[in-house]
Amino acid sequence: MRFGLLGTGPWAQMVHAPALGGHEDVEFAGVWGRRPDAAKDLADRHGTRPYDDVDALFADVDAIAVALPPDVQAPLAERAARAGCHLLLDKPLAMSVPQGRAVVEAARESGVASVVFFTSRFQPEADAWIAEQAATGGWFTARAEWLGAVFTTDSPFSASLWRREKGALWDVGPHALSLLLPVLGDVRRVAAAATGPGDTAHLVLDHAGGASSTLTLSLTAPPAAAGVTVELRGEAGVTSLPEAADDALPAYGRAVDALLTAARTGRPHPCDAGFGQRVTEILAAADALLAD
Repeated sequence: MRFGLLGTGPWAQMVHAPALGGHEDVEFAGVWGRRPDAAKDLADRHGTRPYDDVDALFADVDAIAVALPPDVQAPLAERAARAGCHLLLDKPLAMSVPQGRAVVEAARESGVASVVFFTSRFQPEADAWIAEQAATGGWFTARAEWLGAVFTTDSPFSASLWRREKGALWDVGPHALSLLLPVLGDVRRVAAAATGPGDTAHLVLDHAGGASSTLTLSLTAPPAAAGVTVELRGEAGVTSLPEAADDALPAYGRAVDALLTAARTGRPHPCDAGFGQRVTEILAAADALLAD
């Protein structure tokens, strides 16, 4: 499958481009970016072609991978879907419910496959843990703490304008939701939301399965306090998300595999644009509470 890449920032350089360039079932056909010089540099490093015209890239490929801010990703993903391109998207799908809905509708009407890259969902340990806990059931409550130090270290993402504007809720909130929803069921309502130090957000969620969950999300944690914990408590006792054995690069390769399979079979992946849109709706509801 011929893939085009949209985006030239740190995430594109560290994960997307190496994964596409090294995948045996992918032809890395081109790069488009908002800065043509950066697109040329990234394309040259991976032996592919830079594009100045994004619609020309859409016309030349079968699928697009996106490494752009969510408010830029959504309208371009909609255009790509209407051009017949399968979609490998990043989280969050969009920064607003209408933007996300437009992507979902375009993918459905065009009949293209879609996968949203929630990193943990493409790591074998987390994937197996989710399946086991969903089958077990009987969960009473869950706790997710996703504490990053993006803005308290020299992280390559510390200059990200959208992360500075929208904070941890929209950056790491999708990761937490991607793990909780398949185990506890959809969120019936965001019961409470409060702010903490820096960009920290605290949420209380009411799930369709009857359980409640609490989320603590931050990109401004002290480096020594950073880390991820996801814990479930219920009839079966207590269980925690296992540590992943690998990082984002191999996980992204599995996301590529997932899109290839969805495109070949016509069967939607659990992390398709529709799931990404549901995550966007929950984040928007939480954001509204935090604004109040």
